[in-house]
Amino acid sequence: QVQVTESGGGSVQAGGSLRLSCLASGDITYSPCIGWFRQAPGEEREGVASMWPRLGRTYYTESVEGRFTISTDDAKTKVFLQMDSLKPEDTALYYCAVAPPWASCRPESVNEYKNWGQGTQVTVSS
Repeated sequence: QVQVTESGGGSVQAGGSLRLSCLASGDITYSPCIGWFRQAPGEEREGVASMWPRLGRTYYTESVEGRFTISTDDAKTKVFLQMDSLKPEDTALYYCAVAPPWASCRPESVNEYKNWGQGTQVTVSS
C-alpha cells in the first residue's frame, strides 16, 4: 500500500504565501509522479501542479503558473508546493496524489493518479 500525507494548509490574506508538503511512503518500488490537486466546494477536482521528483520535470496548470512552485527535497522523499501571491479563488481543499511510472504526469490527467492523501485546507481571504 502507498500512503500519501499532506500538511501545511492554513488561512492567509490575499497576496500571502503558504507552503504545502507531501510525503508518499509505503510500497513504492518505482519512481512515481507526484501531483497537487485542489477542489473547492461544489466544483470538480482540478490539477494544480505535478512533477517527476527524480527527473526534476515539472508541470503547472495555467491559473497558477508564475505563482506556485512545485519542488522536492534532496532525498526526493517529499514534494512541496510553494504558493505565493495567493488569491481568494485559490481557496480549496488541496490534495497530493501519486501516479505510476507509465503516467503522463500532467496535472490535468487526474484519473492517472491512483493514491491520494486526505487533503489540507487552504483558505485565502480578500
